[in-house]
Amino acid sequence: MSKNHPCPSFPHFIHGADYNPEQWMDPAVWDRDMALMKQAHCNEMTVGIFSWAVLEPREGEFDFSVLDETIRRVRENGGKVILSTPSGARPRWLADKYPEVLRVRPDGAREHFRGRHNHCFTSPVYREKVQKINRLLAERYGQDPTVIAWHISNEYSGECHCPLCVSAFRDFLREKYSNDISRVNKAWWTTFWSHTYDDFDQIEPPGPLTENAVHGLNLDWHRFVTHQTTDFIRNEIAPLRELTPHIPVTINMMYEFYELDYHKVAQVIDFASWDCYPEWHNGDDAVIAQRAAFWHDLYRSLKGKPFLLMESTPSLVNWKPYNKPKRPGLDVLSSMQAIAHGSDSVQYFQWRKSRGSSEKLHGAVVGHDGSGDTRVFRSVQTTGRLLEKLDQIAGTLVEAPAAVLFDWENMWALNDCQGYAAENKKYFDTCYEYHRLLWERGIQCDIVSPRADLSRYKLVFAPMLYLTDKPVIENLTAYVAQGGTLWATYMLGTVNETDLCWLGGIPAEELKDVFGIEAEEIDTLYPAENRKATLDGTVHTLVDYCEVLKLRGAEVLAEYGDDWYAGTPAVTLHRFGKGRAIYQACRDTGSLKDALAEGLLKELGIAAPVLGPLPHGVTAHTRTDGTHSYVFLENYTTEAHRVRLVRPMEDLLHSGTVEEVILEPYGLGVFSCSEEVSHG
Repeated sequence: MSKNHPCPSFPHFIHGADYNPEQWMDPAVWDRDMALMKQAHCNEMTVGIFSWAVLEPREGEFDFSVLDETIRRVRENGGKVILSTPSGARPRWLADKYPEVLRVRPDGAREHFRGRHNHCFTSPVYREKVQKINRLLAERYGQDPTVIAWHISNEYSGECHCPLCVSAFRDFLREKYSNDISRVNKAWWTTFWSHTYDDFDQIEPPGPLTENAVHGLNLDWHRFVTHQTTDFIRNEIAPLRELTPHIPVTINMMYEFYELDYHKVAQVIDFASWDCYPEWHNGDDAVIAQRAAFWHDLYRSLKGKPFLLMESTPSLVNWKPYNKPKRPGLDVLSSMQAIAHGSDSVQYFQWRKSRGSSEKLHGAVVGHDGSGDTRVFRSVQTTGRLLEKLDQIAGTLVEAPAAVLFDWENMWALNDCQGYAAENKKYFDTCYEYHRLLWERGIQCDIVSPRADLSRYKLVFAPMLYLTDKPVIENLTAYVAQGGTLWATYMLGTVNETDLCWLGGIPAEELKDVFGIEAEEIDTLYPAENRKATLDGTVHTLVDYCEVLKLRGAEVLAEYGDDWYAGTPAVTLHRFGKGRAIYQACRDTGSLKDALAEGLLKELGIAAPVLGPLPHGVTAHTRTDGTHSYVFLENYTTEAHRVRLVRPMEDLLHSGTVEEVILEPYGLGVFSCSEEVSHG
C-alpha cells in the first residue's frame, strides 16, 4: 500500500525528530547524535527549520556546509531527511534592509525584528527572497534520495495590516464581488449604522481602530488571511514543484487552530502533517485522548490518506501554563495513537534540547546530559521498536462509516456572532461531543467540510452548523435524499455565506423540508441552569441551549420536560427521500446523545471490532489494506481492562492468535486478521 504513503520513496513508518545541529557546531556532538539516533530506532530527521541565518548569513552569501554535513551524516547513518524551507524565521539582515517584510499590527504599528513568524505574506521582497533560497535548496538537494519530503516553513499563522496587505485585501474583495461596491454593501448589510461604502478603497481590515461591527467584513477578512497565506505557500512551493516534482510537500498544522481554514490550505500540499501537543493529565486522560483523536481524524480526512505526526513531545512542553511530563506508558501510547488514526510517522520536537533561549526546557529525545540513559530516551526506543514491528501497516487506510462536519468559516461566524452565549458558543466542545460518540465505541470517524462528498458515509453529524450557504444546503439535502442519515443540532442554517440571516425561517431554505421542523426561538441557559428532556421514559439533563421547534412533518423522539416550552419537541426524526434527518434542538450533558446513538448505530449496522461495550477510556481503531484489518486497542486509564475482539486475531506485538485481551494501564494492543473488519 506504499502508493498511499505520504512519502512514497520511503514507504515505512517514519520515526524521527526536528534536528538543529547548527545550534551546536560541534562534530563531537554530531557524532554522539548519530549513535543515539540508531539506539533510539530513529530513521529520519527533519532539518533546516529556522536555519536561514546559517544558510545565508549575509544577503547573497550562501553557506550550505552545515546542512551538507548534516544530510551526509544522516544518510551514512542509514536515515532519511525531511528538508524544511527556512521562511518561518527570517535573518536579521533581511528585516533591517527590507522593513516591508515585517508585519503591521491591527493598530498600525510595524513589528520590530523579533521572535519568528512575523513576516508579511504579501511582501514582494519576502516572496522573492523565499523563492530564491528554496530554489537553491531544490537545486542542491533535490536529487539526493536521502530527502523524502519537503517541510514548508513552520506552523503558518498570523495576519498583517500593512499597506500592501490592505491593498491586496481590497483586490480580493473586488474579485469576489465583481468590482461592484453595491454588492459589498448588500452582502455586508452596511446600511446598518450608516456604514455604506462608496468605493473599495474605503474598506479597511477590521481592528481596534477600524470597523469591527460589520460581520460580513470580519468574515471576508478571515477568508482573505487564509487566501493570502495559501497564496504565499503556493509561492514557496513553486520552485520545489518545478525542480523536484517527485518530492512531496507538506506544512505542519496545529491543534484547535483558529486562524486558517485548513480545508482550503490543504489543497496546495501533497499530504497533511501536524503538531500534536495535548495537555495530558489535566483531568481525565480519556477525554484528552479523544480530543487529540478528533484532530488526528481531521488531518487524515483533509487528504483522505495517511498523514504525518510532524511534531510531538516525548515528555513535556515548556509553553503551557503548567508543563507536566507524560506518565510512563502514556508517552508511548500517545505516540501510537497517531498511528492508530492513520499517521505514518511519529516525530518529536525536538531531538536534542537547546542550551539557551525560549525552548531550552522544552522536552526532547536527548536532554542536556547528552545521554541515552533516561526514562524519556527509553520510551522513544520502545516506540521505535514498535514501529519497526508494525511496519507492514504503513500506508494502509482508515475507512470510516461516519463523519462529523467541521467548518472554519462556521466557527468564525459563530464566534463573531453577538447572541447566544456571548463569551463561548462551545463550537469545538460540541464537535468533540459528537466525535466522542464514535471514539468511545471504537468506530472510525472522519472530520470533513460540509462541502465534502458525503455519499460514502452512513451517518453524518452536523453540530452547530450556523453558517450554511446554498451549496452546503444542497449538499446536505442531497445526502439525505439519497439515503444518508444526517444528525444536526440547534442553530442549523441561521446565516448565509456573508453572515446575513436567512429569511423565511430556520433552518434555511429546503432544510426545513429535510428535517420537517422550523425553529422559532432559542433559550440560552445561564451556566447554573439546566432543563430536562424525556426520551423513551428516561429523563436527561440539558444545558446551554434549548431551541423551540414547530413541527412540519417530523416525528417527535424526545420532549422538553420543563419551563414554558415543556411538552414541545427536543429531538425529532424526519424521513426525507431515501434517508432520514435527526434534529437535536438542545445541548445535553451526554446521556441523551448516547441513548439516541446506541439504537441508531445498531440500526445502521455500524459496529466496532470488539464484542460488547468498551470500558471508559478504552477505544479501538482499525486500518486496512483492503484485505487485512489491523486493529489497535488503546487504554487511556491507569487501570487494566479486559476486551474481547470480534473474532480471533493475530497478536502483532507478541505472538499467537488471541480473542480476549488484557490491556495494562496506558496499554496498547495491535492485532490483524486476514478478513476486513466491517463497520457495516
